Amino acid sequence: MRVLGMLLCIVALSMCLCLPLSYYYETNHLPDFFSSILLCFLGGGLLLFSARNKDLTVNKREGYLIVVLAWLTLWVSCALPYIITGEIDSITDVFFETMSGLTTTGATILNDIEILPHDILFWRSFTQWLGGMGIIVLTVALLPLLGIGGIELFVAEAPGPTSEKLHPRIKDTAKALWYIYLGLTLTLWLLLWMSGMNWFDGINHALTTMATGGFSTKNASLAYYSPQIQYIVAVFMFLAGVNYSLHYLALRGKFRSVFSSDELKAYTFIVVALILFIALSVFNITDITFEQAFRDSLFQVISIITTTGYVTADYTSWSASLTSIFFLLLFIGACAGSTAGGIKMIRHTVLFKNSILEFKRLLHPRAIIRLRLNEKIVPPRVLTHILVFFLLYVGTFIFGTIIVVMAGSDILTAAGAVATSISNVGPGIGDVGPVNNFANLNNFTKWFLSWIMLIGRLELFTVFIIFTPYFWRKN
Repeated sequence: MRVLGMLLCIVALSMCLCLPLSYYYETNHLPDFFSSILLCFLGGGLLLFSARNKDLTVNKREGYLIVVLAWLTLWVSCALPYIITGEIDSITDVFFETMSGLTTTGATILNDIEILPHDILFWRSFTQWLGGMGIIVLTVALLPLLGIGGIELFVAEAPGPTSEKLHPRIKDTAKALWYIYLGLTLTLWLLLWMSGMNWFDGINHALTTMATGGFSTKNASLAYYSPQIQYIVAVFMFLAGVNYSLHYLALRGKFRSVFSSDELKAYTFIVVALILFIALSVFNITDITFEQAFRDSLFQVISIITTTGYVTADYTSWSASLTSIFFLLLFIGACAGSTAGGIKMIRHTVLFKNSILEFKRLLHPRAIIRLRLNEKIVPPRVLTHILVFFLLYVGTFIFGTIIVVMAGSDILTAAGAVATSISNVGPGIGDVGPVNNFANLNNFTKWFLSWIMLIGRLELFTVFIIFTPYFWRKN
């Protein structure tokens, strides 16, 4: 109750950022945002007051439960501005757009984004920025104020199979991540403003780029802007997909540790190889210049693999084979410990290395052949965890696709919608491709995909573990 109360207060303070925009642009939403802020403060205050003088110990089981309850609380509280202002008519669409923002999926039901008032557009972008690094990590940095230790929450929330501690204290770790996150966001905002983007669009795109969210203030997404801006955003999308531990090490001057990362090597190799292959393919099958073919390929590969979801070109119109490649990219994801979704590069790297070693083990059955990552032995428990994660991921995708097909969508659209939702990407294939949105899906499908987004954002285990009988047993 104390953590959820603190989260509601953080949401209320975040909504205060919209008040100057409501006043400056005369959107007539000042009373609506004041109402949302008041409701969040009241709810947060009641929870904090009710939990006073209670046991402050948080164990692993409670940590998982707190994270899930926190995201459900955020889902409801962050939807308040949409509900009270009435800018989105359908309650289903309100909660779909809110979940898409918080989970940084970037899938939208809005057919005309540009008609939305500036304060709503900013709130839409800011929800992605909050969800990008994980608002729980921010709360972990503040938990000492509540007298609660936050390691259990950090492990349950932080994206990826491992959460490397940069400092001995978890509070300092969370603060270090957020300082880097904020610094990169402000740097990108400045570069976009200097490149010709107005200040409002610049802050919105800086927020959603570093969150690898993909919400834009333009209907045409990043295709609306100049090639220079597209290149700048592509670079920062790539940086957003890098493990934030490596950003921290780079700032400390430990470049040897950065460049020795097996995951970063795999991430960079796959991105470069795909960009070159797709650029040459697009140049050969279209009549555009090589520079545009290279730029569109670079932008779309980085956008999809980092699960950002910005669009500069319709990759589904290039060819069936390239569409298949982009569909597979929906599952890959960038580095663990980044703001990206997807399976994550570290899991692919571990499985690939272990598959190669398995052939060696077959030839030398008596030899003890260890799997190493970054020159360190990978414990068998981690390998088992990754194998189970893959099984759950594929199983959830197949099950979700069947449900969406049964709900009325064609198989291509269903597969694209579920894949992009569980990986928190945004655009998919079929009727939810890069030039379409999710507006035409029925209400049941939108609610179902909203839950799929949450499951994917919390890396499956955090949600699924609550539904196991072991979780609720006392011993």
